[in-house]
Amino acid sequence: MRHHDQPSVAVITPTGLDSSRLPFLEELYESLRAQEGISLEWIIAPNGPKADPDLIPRGITKDRRVTVVARPGPGPAPARNTALNYVSAPRVAFVDDDDRIPPFSLAIRNEHAITTGLRWVAGRSADWDPVSGSLTTWMCPTPVGRHAPGDVWTHWPDPEASKPPLGHCMLLTDTRLAQAVGHGGLHKGEDYAFLMGVCARAAGELLGDVVYHRRVHEGQWTAEDTYRDQVEFDARQHAWLKGWAERELQAEVPFVGSATPWTLPRDHGHGLDISA
Repeated sequence: MRHHDQPSVAVITPTGLDSSRLPFLEELYESLRAQEGISLEWIIAPNGPKADPDLIPRGITKDRRVTVVARPGPGPAPARNTALNYVSAPRVAFVDDDDRIPPFSLAIRNEHAITTGLRWVAGRSADWDPVSGSLTTWMCPTPVGRHAPGDVWTHWPDPEASKPPLGHCMLLTDTRLAQAVGHGGLHKGEDYAFLMGVCARAAGELLGDVVYHRRVHEGQWTAEDTYRDQVEFDARQHAWLKGWAERELQAEVPFVGSATPWTLPRDHGHGLDISA
């Protein structure tokens, strides 16, 4: 990573700073340092009762491109949202604290977004086994190529039985779009709602390049027995309905009002009563 006054891309990482994940966070940092052809900023958002910012390795916090935004109580969804307040780059990506990204991950997506003018660009995700070094690419339901606003939702027929059409961390998103959509305040599954909102509001494209390495390890919360609980299903249903509603609203004919704008009358010796 080379320092620039105006970074091209921001990376946001919410983290509970669990002691078992601190080595993963350092590996993620190394993968960010290895990014080529891009200038970036990294916003770390510690959240939760154990998320003491002092636990973050000094080698990370002394980097001028790193901003630590501690939010002790709220959880990952509000942490993701409030971290956006500190983004100065025009585009943003979310990377989880136990994962990593390959060297050209950000540059590939950023250059494509600039060339095409698209508000979001995604790439493929691969499951990464750090022991063997193997990578298994996830063939997500959404096909490679350009997608009109709302079309990604059509690749998610059943929010409970089928996987989401794209992964949240596969996206590089226009920062304004990310701020407009947000992650809601869900206890879990906030990534589904963000994904549906982003892909419903703007056209984008899925590239065939692998841009994300999802670490396979015993501490993955998706491997826990409580992962597919009612809260998870409610979050998926909420996101699915969000995508459906966005698509329906875009399909409606917009209301056309008067062509003459309403203005306050000029003061000619009388006032305007705007009291309730």
